[in-house]
Amino acid sequence: MNHRARIEETASESLPQDVNELMAAVMGLPENYRAQLGPIMQRVAESTRRRKRILGLVQDALGQLRLDMKYLVFDLEATRRERDAFQGRLEREQE
Repeated sequence: MNHRARIEETASESLPQDVNELMAAVMGLPENYRAQLGPIMQRVAESTRRRKRILGLVQDALGQLRLDMKYLVFDLEATRRERDAFQGRLEREQE
């Protein structure tokens, strides 16, 4: 197996099945068609990988946001409990 084939196999692992099939079909074309469609196919593959990376980053950020919101709600509830307890002590002391 040559170096180019290994790179293409590794790169194709991160692509959806239909894009992999399209790449295989383009690679099976005669050289003159492959020369025309190859660069276009590479751009499609790269934009698909980029979208997949961006989607992963967005999903990670949303997960972190959800976690941060849970911590903030917990902190808010704890602060309210502390406030209520302090107000109750103040009212008892003033009586």
